[in-house]
Amino acid sequence: MSQTTWVVDKLHSEVQFKVKHLVISTVTGSFTSFSGQATTEDDQFEDSKIEFSIDVNSVFTSQEGRDEHLKGADFFDTENFPQINFVSTSFKKAKGDVYNLIGNLTLKGVTKEVELEAEYGGTEKDQFGNVKVGFEVTGTVNRKDFGVSFNSLTETGGLALGENIKVIANIQLAKQA
Repeated sequence: MSQTTWVVDKLHSEVQFKVKHLVISTVTGSFTSFSGQATTEDDQFEDSKIEFSIDVNSVFTSQEGRDEHLKGADFFDTENFPQINFVSTSFKKAKGDVYNLIGNLTLKGVTKEVELEAEYGGTEKDQFGNVKVGFEVTGTVNRKDFGVSFNSLTETGGLALGENIKVIANIQLAKQA
């Protein structure tokens, strides 16, 4: 068996998050700068080793003021913690094309184990002969587990922001020669 390295194709990948606002609607944001790779035995993804890194300063929610607030100490504190990192500890087939992805997420200086779902989308060669594979990674992370606890109260005493953050990453990986 030989090891294969797969690198995130940034042009065909995206990382998004969703959070409840006022408990009545959802705000969607994304990160525009990230990198990652998977190391597999041959081309088999089960038991692969996955590393992923996000440049937190690339946060984008379509609202400049909100983006600046998210970069500040109330939320991500990018001056002190400019990266979010993920390192897998397990990648196992659950059923069909769905895998359980478990690993250590480091956000704002706190590392916790998280469990995500990765749905295999397929493998294809592009017009240049490069082998690509796609996964949609989804899950929920409680932001308070990572010290991101800022919130405010609404006029009726409710919380302005949800604690659970939905993560959606559509990732295309390119096989390295």
